[in-house]
Amino acid sequence: MNLKKTTTLLLTLLLTLTLQSGASAEGISPLKELGGLMNSFGLDAGNDDPLHPDEAFAFSHLPAEQNEILMQWDIADEHYLYRNKFKFDLKKASNLTLGTPEQPPGELKEDQFFGTLEVYHGTQNIKLPLIRATGEASSGTLYIRYQGCAERGICYPPITKKVELKLPAFTPAAKPEKAAKPAAPAPAPQAAPAPVLAEQDQIAASLGSGNTLLTLASFFGFGLLLAFTPCIFPMIPILSGIIVGQGEEITTRRAFTMSLVYVLAMAVAYTFAGVMAGLFGENLQAAFQNPWILGSFSIVFVLLALSMFGFYELQMPASLQGKLAEASNRQKSGSLIGVAVMGLLSALIVGPCVAAPLAGALIYIGQTGDALLGGMALFALSIGMGLPLLAIGTSAGKLLPRAGAWMNAVKSVFGVLLLAVAVWMLERIVPTAVTMLLWAALLIIPAIYMGALEAANENSWKKLWKGTGIIMLIYGTLLIIGVASGSNNLFQPLKGLGGGGGMAAQEDHLSFQQIKGIQGLEQALATAKRNNQPVFLDFYADWCISCKEFESLTFTAPAVQQALASALLIQADVTPNDAEDQALMKKLGIFGPPALLFFDSNGNEVESARLVQFMEADAFAQHVRTALQ
Repeated sequence: MNLKKTTTLLLTLLLTLTLQSGASAEGISPLKELGGLMNSFGLDAGNDDPLHPDEAFAFSHLPAEQNEILMQWDIADEHYLYRNKFKFDLKKASNLTLGTPEQPPGELKEDQFFGTLEVYHGTQNIKLPLIRATGEASSGTLYIRYQGCAERGICYPPITKKVELKLPAFTPAAKPEKAAKPAAPAPAPQAAPAPVLAEQDQIAASLGSGNTLLTLASFFGFGLLLAFTPCIFPMIPILSGIIVGQGEEITTRRAFTMSLVYVLAMAVAYTFAGVMAGLFGENLQAAFQNPWILGSFSIVFVLLALSMFGFYELQMPASLQGKLAEASNRQKSGSLIGVAVMGLLSALIVGPCVAAPLAGALIYIGQTGDALLGGMALFALSIGMGLPLLAIGTSAGKLLPRAGAWMNAVKSVFGVLLLAVAVWMLERIVPTAVTMLLWAALLIIPAIYMGALEAANENSWKKLWKGTGIIMLIYGTLLIIGVASGSNNLFQPLKGLGGGGGMAAQEDHLSFQQIKGIQGLEQALATAKRNNQPVFLDFYADWCISCKEFESLTFTAPAVQQALASALLIQADVTPNDAEDQALMKKLGIFGPPALLFFDSNGNEVESARLVQFMEADAFAQHVRTALQ
């Protein structure tokens, strides 16, 4: 195209936009006029006028029922809608949240604007579940956004439709009443039963029930339960080590203050990361799970542990100490700032866990945009998780011996615990055999210092100390033997030695087909559909604690393997957390692993079966049978 023709085209576009308002008032189509002008300058715009968006993609919907709304698009010939451009948002919701849309599979198309994508042609229906926490009347404004193109190259801007949802109250079932006369009255029509919801969806729905105090109290209780999970355990030696590192001069009040600062900083970090994930779909905790950050943080714990062992004293340079010495309160505030920073980092790096209460709050924030209530719920959840830490930290300051050999022994114990945290974090980025050897070293070396190889002593405490050391020495040795025999199970290092060796251990694990991104999932679902086979999808990451529990404790159980025998097993390893991983998680409404999803033989997710937290083998086997029946 030469310069003259290009200039003419640009002027034509500007003229069309300028005349748009006036033309619309007179019933003239700007697109039609643009096509005529383009033809007059020798730029073929096609023989047919471009269709209006509402003609190209006619939208309609049935009245919202108790638990769902059915929407339909009649797509004109030579036009298509992008499957991945559909977005559903609910605003001003009362006792109402959205479930996962039930979208049919599309057709693969090589699009000149967006590459290879799934598109819709003809007439398409999408069912959107409406989740209600109670039987009370519900309302909200549903915004539906979609985008499509014409085959000849015209791409329409995103289209947004608004639907007001007003659902009347319902009762799950009518109770029979005693009749005064023999004649039985005709039974009153009953509402359709509410769909079974996954635990995280039930929690999300409860956030919109309207009772804020009850909601916050519930999330505080959820936090207390989560406090006794592997996600929080590593924070105990971290906080305790900080308290112990203050020396024998630490007071109970000081220990309480430092523990409170640590817990509040942790709660703020969890709340901020959760709100960001809910609003923008970005998992801040997952972003911190890369080898450089985890490795650096592990080194910090090793250095702190060596300080506990008395190899050196961690202190500020003399010049800085002199300046801070002018005001003792400034020294205290400085140490509290360090505690706060450690609390923030611990929340983001040490414990990247997603449980049902956390997922429920994130779903609520993402669907309603109500960051205030969602953030308050997350903060209450975090305080509940931190309350045992507060009690442990405060008691550490009260129970510590004031001086002498006992104080040095306590510091050494916490030094070992800090090394354990470092090894636990390295598990996410180094091979299993390496971490097993590190655990073996962490058991054997302290065992020798505890007198495991020395002669018996008459002192009762030393006998107890020696006995503990012998147990640690034996288990550390078993770990080394297990690594040498090819085992990768920290808790059963000798498993597989009897008959078959490492191959027997390998057979105990489920064999997953690895997928990558949205396209990988769609291909797997299409394959399963052709084979009339259900699908089990496991979201995994090396830094996910619950994923490791599923892998070693649940997936190895014969009952679980038997229950999953008929399903196509696929796994999405989101350890890299790259663009494809994030796109897949965002498409499925996943905020991070663990996440276990089930699909029927038609490729539709069984939403009520979705899991986002660890489940033991027997319970999981029953859950699988229910999901795949």
